[in-house]
Amino acid sequence: MLAKRIIPCLDVQHGRVVKNVRFFEDHRDAGDPLVLAQRYEAQQADELVFYDITASFEGRGLMLDVAARVAEQVMMPLTVGGGVSDLSDFRQLLLAGADKISLNSSAVRVPELIRRASDHHGAQCVMLSIDAKRNPAAHPNSRPSWNVYVGGGRIDTGLDLLEWAVRGQMLGAGEICLNVMDADGTRAGFDLEATRTVARAVDIPVIASGGAGRLEDFREVLSGGADGGQADAALAASVFHFGELSVPQVKAYLHAQGVAVRPDWHDPERAGPERTQGARQ
Repeated sequence: MLAKRIIPCLDVQHGRVVKNVRFFEDHRDAGDPLVLAQRYEAQQADELVFYDITASFEGRGLMLDVAARVAEQVMMPLTVGGGVSDLSDFRQLLLAGADKISLNSSAVRVPELIRRASDHHGAQCVMLSIDAKRNPAAHPNSRPSWNVYVGGGRIDTGLDLLEWAVRGQMLGAGEICLNVMDADGTRAGFDLEATRTVARAVDIPVIASGGAGRLEDFREVLSGGADGGQADAALAASVFHFGELSVPQVKAYLHAQGVAVRPDWHDPERAGPERTQGARQ
């Protein structure tokens, strides 16, 4: 059984980590990106994801300074997104220390960017991030559907979530991060139906995002059962940033529930030595 990943997400706006509800409500400052990154490395999170949440909407460039500052001090894998529009942006972020680059709005505008990035840097470097919201106009007797949004969740593209996820894989994305806007920041649980629908349709890893609030939410979205989310990883922000839950607490709970996580939380001796903070080699 492949181990499930627990990934803190840091939404960055003008150099600070922030958290909103459903993207736009209840704006809260969560702290300095480097301080939070060091905390999550000490807690042995599997990866970190950084999003500049207003770069595309405001037409700004990359947050290279944040990426470089964090990459110099932490050793865990970093994914960075926001304002990426061409292959030169990919190169700059990778040189700054990112391990993967997240595409969202730019991929919708120019889908071939996914293919070019995958061909040039490898699929393992390309994350397709999708912001989706349930389509209220869907017929009650038809299958549930979700629309894809861009511009930091401000613009409804009319694209169908499932069709876009499948196309993203065909173009060369190495994984998909699905953020369901209806659940984002609510702490009411992940959207299991949306996550499961995408996970069943693609062969690449799916990261569930939006709605984490309880330990049980992580188990449910990572469960492979018919009612589970069938995700390969779970991403969360506010419950970690504001101390309601910690990464070790989530991993210990998941292990006790029979969910494979890294490291082996049943036997601390197998978890390996504590990571040492310092520059990447």
